[in-house]
Amino acid sequence: MSRIYELTVEAPPGDIITYHPMRLADALGIKDVNRLAVETNGTSKALVTIYPDDPLAQVILADPQMLLMDSKGRIYIGRYHNGRPSLLRLYDPKSGSAQRLLLFGTTGAGKSTAGQIILAAMKRSGIAVLYADLKGGQSAPEAFGQTGHGTDGNVAWRATTQEGAMAQLRTTWLTMMDRQERYSRMGRSKFLIGRPDPLIYQIVDEANRLLEKGAPYRDEATFYIKDIGRTGRSLGVGIGLFAQAGHLEEMGGSDTLRAMLKEGEVVLLRWTSSMMKQLVTDGLLPTGQVLAPIPKYAGEVDLISQFDEDHEDDDLPGTQGTAYNVNGRYPSSKMRFWKIGSDLPTEGLDPEVLELYGPGVPAEIEQDAWGLIGDAYGQRLDGIEAYRAVFPEPEEDEDGEEGGGKKKKKGSGGSAGTRAASPVPAAAPKPRARTLRDRVQAVLDAHDDPLDALQVLELVNEDGGRTVQLGSVRNTLTTLKR
Repeated sequence: MSRIYELTVEAPPGDIITYHPMRLADALGIKDVNRLAVETNGTSKALVTIYPDDPLAQVILADPQMLLMDSKGRIYIGRYHNGRPSLLRLYDPKSGSAQRLLLFGTTGAGKSTAGQIILAAMKRSGIAVLYADLKGGQSAPEAFGQTGHGTDGNVAWRATTQEGAMAQLRTTWLTMMDRQERYSRMGRSKFLIGRPDPLIYQIVDEANRLLEKGAPYRDEATFYIKDIGRTGRSLGVGIGLFAQAGHLEEMGGSDTLRAMLKEGEVVLLRWTSSMMKQLVTDGLLPTGQVLAPIPKYAGEVDLISQFDEDHEDDDLPGTQGTAYNVNGRYPSSKMRFWKIGSDLPTEGLDPEVLELYGPGVPAEIEQDAWGLIGDAYGQRLDGIEAYRAVFPEPEEDEDGEEGGGKKKKKGSGGSAGTRAASPVPAAAPKPRARTLRDRVQAVLDAHDDPLDALQVLELVNEDGGRTVQLGSVRNTLTTLKR
């Protein structure tokens, strides 16, 4: 009979338990690391569980209604190895605040499926979602609905371009500023869902494409994401980034995004070594907590002799959807997202995934803000049309010059930013210029292996900034070391 073994381990007083997952598995004679689960309390105690086979091989969603947000503002996204629910908080009723959500995973780790579960849960929970899918709409096509046009989808507004994503970010920001003004007049310091406004989430899928070095709107996008993350919480405006980033420099490289990692709801699918190094270095994981690597395939890996003629090369099951809910109750325990969708690829939209979103239309931004946010949201625009609707070009006088003089007559479509009395800027202020220290730190963060000063100099001078000398780099390295 198959048995589950549970071991309680305790270090001597004053010691902190540390362990290497692969070495521990080998010491216990376990070939498949997915059979082993380790939880620590961050100090001297640990719980080691050994399963006869992978406990997360099948995680089936019994009823889509389980995705509905509970009274504590959490959605049920999957389960842990021991059957406990893995919960993701979208709203904190105690503080009256929306959350910051980050979902990271390498290619093939199951990010798209995880994103679909989160988006479906948001629709079922009455959350107004502005969703930018920068994979051209391929990450979650079912979120766009049967046609993908207008308001026929499963989100309030969808976009598939970087220009559309920027239009959404500005629209979300304008809505946030409108709420700030209205709530201030009401004397309200916390957000209450539906009184009178819905919870809003701005989701950017494949966010690394918007925020990586060289991306055309990187600086402006970083500004909006930072400001929404800082200010939107108490106004019921949350921000979520789904990304394949292998390094924080691909996510805008800002200290505020690092802060989002520490304070937000972070789900980590299969990762790169450099990303994990940063998460540990930045203190995201508690002291003593270690995350076992998530292999690409589950099951035992046997060494097969070249003389074994009877060997059959069977396919091993994948680990897509296996993750760590890093800011959840069990940060070092593996969980797995619900298995959703058809077993085999479908010709078009997957009917099982569509069913996940449920019937009815999605929640929308409150009409009180429509006069400010304008045509881009009203017409659900995408691409350059959406961008121009919220970032209007400077008006010209009759001689074709910007600035003073008689203005050409503009249309009255209510596009955001065209009002003379608008309380917000028409474009994001530029962030401060990067210092040499910023550039050197970015190079060090991007490389796991040690670098000497000459190597750092060469890499810094390749980042597109002004050329620097070896002496300046040496001085900066000395400062960073201190």
